Amino acid sequence: MTAVSSWPEALARLKAEVPDAITGESARPGVLAVLAVPAPSIRRLATWLRDEGTFSHCSLVLGIDWIDHMEVVYHLWSDALKGYLELSVTLPAEDPHVDSLGGVWGGAIWHERETWDLLGIRFDGHPDPRRLLMPEGYKFHPLRKSFELREPEELEVKSRHV
Repeated sequence: MTAVSSWPEALARLKAEVPDAITGESARPGVLAVLAVPAPSIRRLATWLRDEGTFSHCSLVLGIDWIDHMEVVYHLWSDALKGYLELSVTLPAEDPHVDSLGGVWGGAIWHERETWDLLGIRFDGHPDPRRLLMPEGYKFHPLRKSFELREPEELEVKSRHV
């Protein structure tokens, strides 16, 4: 199969590849569309977008805590189509996890680590799931809306390094 050459062609082939992805046009300049993707379809869709859809770069992965659910948003760039595609995956608040896309776009690895560290969204199969910004041993995810400030002694982190 050949790579797409226009956004209408990409959208038609995308709907055929992943029919359960809900598409919506974007009002933001440079963003071709916003896709709501079921979590089980994300890796297959991402691989297709890279290989057939010409989206060669993942420029951003971010997490959002909506209190009753979590969301992961991916911004993908296509040189051929000169635009971004936004993917959105909704996850349950009590056990948020989705497949890592680090094997599809290496640039996603750092962003996924940051999203896990600050919000607690796990990326299954991530090659390096260590803390990125918070110290090792820190038990909390400080950007969660359920995060409660505590007494300093409760938040103390023991360093492994002396």
